[in-house]
Amino acid sequence: MTLFAIVIVGYMAGKLGYLGGDFDRQLSRLVINITCPALILSSAMTGTLPDRRFILPLLLISVITYAILTGAAFLLPRYMTKKKADEGAIGFALMFGNVGFMGYPVVASIFGHEAVFYAAVLNVVNTFAVFTIGSILITGKSEVEGSHFQKKVLYSTPMLAAYLTMAIVALEINNIPEVISQPLTMLGNITVPAALLIIGSSMSNLPLRSLLGNGSVYATTLMRLVVVPLAMYYLCRTLGFSETVVNINTVVIAMPVATYGTILCLRHEKDASLMTEVTFITTLCSMLTIPLLVMFFL
Repeated sequence: MTLFAIVIVGYMAGKLGYLGGDFDRQLSRLVINITCPALILSSAMTGTLPDRRFILPLLLISVITYAILTGAAFLLPRYMTKKKADEGAIGFALMFGNVGFMGYPVVASIFGHEAVFYAAVLNVVNTFAVFTIGSILITGKSEVEGSHFQKKVLYSTPMLAAYLTMAIVALEINNIPEVISQPLTMLGNITVPAALLIIGSSMSNLPLRSLLGNGSVYATTLMRLVVVPLAMYYLCRTLGFSETVVNINTVVIAMPVATYGTILCLRHEKDASLMTEVTFITTLCSMLTIPLLVMFFL
């Protein structure tokens, strides 16, 4: 509800003219290239490193999860909408939950503050996938083929932050000076409100009726918040992962649609209407589905 309230502030700011247009695009660039990498890095500088026994299983379960979701993201949307142009947005919505923005506080509230680091480990694979597979889904394969795209994505600021975070986790570096960790934490803290304000501002450009969604939006919401997390929960339990690893991964996967979807649409100058609608509806519905998921399955 707290996060949703910030979305409403962004909506009102957009209506009043404080946000929108070029400002939203520049703010999106700031989030992607500066504040989000700082958030990723600061998640590994909490002062308490996770149990080493969980690090590799978390990375493995995340790789398996996103490998399966990649297939679903390219296959299922063709059966969920009649509009070819909407398939990429729906695929992105099915594949990517709001891990960095909502996942951390939700995981902390359920499993304790130390679990935030485990969510950060899971988020390494998510970050890699968002800026590679996610970009392909948003822009279309034909627009991102070639070595130029590969170099740009694999060595982008968010990816460099993800690589460095993995090294910090693997080497158990827990004595990073505060002169480094505190500025990164302060910058990283900008990410959540800025991203949510962008979502709200994008909503302000839509007719009120469109925020209520349509058949494709509600089908995507059901898949994103219920079918996908439960399917991955049972699959990963069958594969023999520990209860702790499976439960944290399930909660992370159960997040509403990642705000990066709207940000990437703006960055690549694509229509963000459907992405904004499904982000809004899943964020609203997640206030009910996440507590129910934890109550009955975890």
